[in-house]
Amino acid sequence: MSLEAPFLLRPCAEGDLPALERFAAASPVGITTLPYDRAYLTDRLQRSLHAFASDDASGEEIYLFALEDRASGQVIGISGIAARAGFADRFYSFRNEFVVHSSRPLGVSNRIHTLHLCHDLTDVSLFISYHIDRAYAGTLAPQLLSRARLLFIAQHAERFADRIAAESAGMADDSGRCPFWDAVGRRFFGMDYPTIERLTGGRSKSFIADLMPPSPIYVPLLPEEAQFAIGQLHPIAELPFSILLDEGFDADTYLDIFDGGPTAVERLPMLKSVASSRRLRAAITGDGGSRNGWLMAVNAKRQDFRALAVRGSIQGEVLLLDRDSAAALAVEAGDPVRAAALAWPA
Repeated sequence: MSLEAPFLLRPCAEGDLPALERFAAASPVGITTLPYDRAYLTDRLQRSLHAFASDDASGEEIYLFALEDRASGQVIGISGIAARAGFADRFYSFRNEFVVHSSRPLGVSNRIHTLHLCHDLTDVSLFISYHIDRAYAGTLAPQLLSRARLLFIAQHAERFADRIAAESAGMADDSGRCPFWDAVGRRFFGMDYPTIERLTGGRSKSFIADLMPPSPIYVPLLPEEAQFAIGQLHPIAELPFSILLDEGFDADTYLDIFDGGPTAVERLPMLKSVASSRRLRAAITGDGGSRNGWLMAVNAKRQDFRALAVRGSIQGEVLLLDRDSAAALAVEAGDPVRAAALAWPA
């Protein structure tokens, strides 16, 4: 086995259901796009298979990807894309805003943080279901698992929005206690965080948001613990969130309506992997050429999409690949590919 392309991202296949179950079982409370429910996961997988296979796209598609360690053949991560958030229902978030209250007679002016319930992000394309084996956290695997989705979207732009968003899990402890939910949502529903998460089960949150108060929430009126939790991350979200920030996502504007975790959003052309990527043609060499740096390379296919972390070399308008990497990428000499730099994590 060549070590020039240690990780391979591909669409989830029928045989990946056990891997989906494994990641779902290991998910902490609050990671709801992948609930531990075989019927739900089977349906999710079938929807993904249909999305990759279909020549028509409506916007309701879910695309799930599996990341393989090529040395072992094991699935070590999964990630996904929802083509259009809020396809069937409005997609709700809290929007951070600041209002100024002032009194000229008193000589007082205060800038106050408020949260406004909104559906600004309805119809964006949404990153979902990011899970990676912890043993691979310090490798290129998490980078490929996240960033290659952007190149898939760029290759098939007609199926997606030009804005991408990603929710990140907010603060909650191992028992499911969530300071933000306890201070906001629980006051209106009388349910703890684990219960409300099981109720939604990775499905639409719109009915929850429909019952939330439409008036702004004045952050200074919340308990200090809840104020501190706003925009904070669950430990499991720190690695994928850092990748989003490095890509150039804005994570200061929107929050998840349940746990107060940050929702990152940005236009696709502004993101690093897309802006720096190049459309090339594949060429096959005996040794893959230069070993100077890691590249993320993807083919131009949909159902047979492949993405690699590879030490290929770009010469002019050509991507040089060793034979093993070209076979893994499912390309032959002259086939279209797209490549972008993939830096080793700091």
